[in-house]
Amino acid sequence: MTERLAAAELPRAAALLRAGELVAFPTETVYGLGANARDGRAVAAVFAAKGRPSFNPLISHFPDADAAFAEVEADERARRVAARFWPGPLTLVLPRRAQSRIDPLTGAGLDTLAVRVPAHPLARELLRQAGVPVAAPSANRSGQVSPTTAGHVLAGLEGRLAAVLDGGPCTVGVESTVLDLSTPVATLLRPGGLSREELEAEIGPVAVAGAHGGDAARPSPGMLLSHYAPGLPVRLGARDVRADEALLAFGPALAGAGAVWQLSESGDVVEAAARLFAGLRWLDAEGARLGLMGIAAMPVPMVGLGVAINDRLERAAAPR
Repeated sequence: MTERLAAAELPRAAALLRAGELVAFPTETVYGLGANARDGRAVAAVFAAKGRPSFNPLISHFPDADAAFAEVEADERARRVAARFWPGPLTLVLPRRAQSRIDPLTGAGLDTLAVRVPAHPLARELLRQAGVPVAAPSANRSGQVSPTTAGHVLAGLEGRLAAVLDGGPCTVGVESTVLDLSTPVATLLRPGGLSREELEAEIGPVAVAGAHGGDAARPSPGMLLSHYAPGLPVRLGARDVRADEALLAFGPALAGAGAVWQLSESGDVVEAAARLFAGLRWLDAEGARLGLMGIAAMPVPMVGLGVAINDRLERAAAPR
């Protein structure tokens, strides 16, 4: 049963987020399905609740620009548009700081993060009281229409999240504009509640994804992604493992590996999703340190989030 919380019950919503539960909340654009961005299992639960078919990066929400820029490297362009348009319907994609504690699954294993400061006063107060970055895509089942009221959220996700904080109808009604400032060329990844012309008035020309760079991958929700691939070659469907290989285990681990990262000993695909990107990074670093020759990945069933896990493993194993 999903709780429907009034504005006066905001502290309850903040406590649920801190505890790793999913809470939908209003922004000026659409309602977001929020999770503690530092809690990999909570973030994985977002994908499961939405039936999201792949691990697209999620936008992390903050109460102010200082909190957002503590997690990412902000250049002059980022600070200019933030000063002009935050709080507001603008998401910035920026390089992740080395010391960021946002879980790798939130950023889909990339070296960038998508960050935003929403304008809705209830959202900002929720973020202040929660005290953690909140990862939040739109609060609807994947492929369905984005919700702009608490009733819309409940119609699609009843029973799949702990609570929805009812802040009334959203005022903008379309998702935030996503601007990639992780490279020298400012690129519009997704049109939204803020126009390209408004951005160009602040920082000059803004390219549009797809118009330049051919099939260049972009780190934004809803776009073709280049996900983290380790330096060591990845062998899929491993039923055995060699001493010169690291093992990405699912279920009881195979014996004999040079290093082991357990996705989920119990065979839980949500737990496995939460641990996937961190595991690939750790095995890559540990394997290089030990002089191992590759990573053997045990099979993960194609059910629930297992579909997305296998998609990412296939990308990691693709020829480079």
